[in-house]
Amino acid sequence: MQKPSSILAAGLLALAAAAAHAQDANSVRADKNMIKAHLSFLADDLLEGRETGSRGYDIAAHYVTTQFLQYGLAPKGDKGGFLQRVPLRATRLVQESPLLELSGKGGTEKLAYLDDYMTGGSLLEDQSAAAAPLVFAGYGIEADRLKHHDYAGLDVKGKIVVVLAGKPRSFPTEEGAHFSSSEQKRELAARHGAVGMITIPTPASEKAFPFARAKEYRYIPTMAWVDGKGVAAHQQPTLQNRYTLSMPAAHKLFAQSKMKLDSIYELVAAEKPLPRGELDLSARMASQSTRSDLASSNVVGMIEGSDPKLKHEYVVFSAHLDHLGQVKEKSGDNIFNGAMDNASGVATLIETARLFSQGQVKPKRSILFVAVTGEEKGLLGADYFASNPTVPARAIVANVNLDMPLLTFDFKNVMAFGAEHSSLKGNLQRALKPMNLELIPDPWPEQGLFTRSDHYMFVRQGIPSIFLATGMASFQKGEDGAKQWEHFLSTNYHQPSDDLNLPFNFDAAARFAQLNYNIALEIANAAEKPTWNKGDFFGDTFRK
Repeated sequence: MQKPSSILAAGLLALAAAAAHAQDANSVRADKNMIKAHLSFLADDLLEGRETGSRGYDIAAHYVTTQFLQYGLAPKGDKGGFLQRVPLRATRLVQESPLLELSGKGGTEKLAYLDDYMTGGSLLEDQSAAAAPLVFAGYGIEADRLKHHDYAGLDVKGKIVVVLAGKPRSFPTEEGAHFSSSEQKRELAARHGAVGMITIPTPASEKAFPFARAKEYRYIPTMAWVDGKGVAAHQQPTLQNRYTLSMPAAHKLFAQSKMKLDSIYELVAAEKPLPRGELDLSARMASQSTRSDLASSNVVGMIEGSDPKLKHEYVVFSAHLDHLGQVKEKSGDNIFNGAMDNASGVATLIETARLFSQGQVKPKRSILFVAVTGEEKGLLGADYFASNPTVPARAIVANVNLDMPLLTFDFKNVMAFGAEHSSLKGNLQRALKPMNLELIPDPWPEQGLFTRSDHYMFVRQGIPSIFLATGMASFQKGEDGAKQWEHFLSTNYHQPSDDLNLPFNFDAAARFAQLNYNIALEIANAAEKPTWNKGDFFGDTFRK
């Protein structure tokens, strides 16, 4: 037991350290002009949309590297540098090649590519083909905890499964996003022996992701990262034929079946059990692809922790550096600059790193700042880093991901997808309070955003994670953040108009960077590392 004088001395030292920490947090301020400078460079036409694996992306990665170097971050990429090389494979569909024919008692009907259906290239083979009977498998979901089993009693081996897009409305938002993700549905269909998959829309999915918009991305390549054996990750060799139908084409498919699509939609709306089984018709699919190997890079820098023990634990801040590139087949403005998505997140990441480099008191845990590649191609850079981290995997204690914060209004609340699943919610709320900001729940549960950004790749490695973005309300009277989000998503999201002409509010951008700095301090200096909530689905499913 310590002497009273020692206890008093220790207490005074602790108070002094806390006061210094508070003073440091209050004295280090985000600079809106720094954020504007980073964003202006990263979203310039000269970088041609920062396509994964392109020269424009490499220039962007070099820019982030120089900023990390300038601010004194330690390199944590490959071979003592800032870059982590990500080997990739790309595929492009030969646009003249797709074939989809439906055959039933009423005859054979050939559907029209782009009008009736969409498909993509294969990452595993140049020629893809399948011909088999069709089986309707509801949503194509198996979820024991939710007592939902679409494949129960179905034999789909050697057949083509037809599944509804999305999930039942009764599913919890984020668990539902996991089960309804296309990757989960593909893996499950392949596990049951299917040789092809046709996804049909529901009225809700068509509203959220219109078929007409999907056609605009047909020239953008599909990619996957490649493992040490040269195999593309997360691919299903037996399920290379995957098609998505338009709403009219879905009605054509069911027109020859004993099941009727309108009746299925009525059951969907009423949340009643769906019929499942053979559709009394078959399909023939075929397509050609051109494949190539390439590489891109994540950029990884570190602020080393000050605590002798805790500095060996890492808090990861991530933001994707890539966007959709330049589509030369598109007339007019064909550069997808990605100013908001996600030059804004990367600019915030860099500014947060600068604040730590200039602070008097260093965080106890180490903080990794990671600008990842290939998010727009399926969260590839984040998946590669989370699967092949440049620090010990079990030492990563949390991830905070920044993806497309809408920086056009004076936001007064934020969204943090995933916060409900772990103790990170408490860290976030403590960081929000002194800034008079509030946390709001997911305003778009039907969008499944929890699985659509890079933080999810950390979740799948068992790491508590959140995806942070600006919210729906504004400090300014008469300024409606919800309407601004609606306008951006309907007009500028994944369009060439997501560029530097958007009405950025750089005071709000500085506030967002300041918030991220405060969050990082909260997590890095907490006595205990973040933990999953007891009984949480994601914690139980992915905890290592």
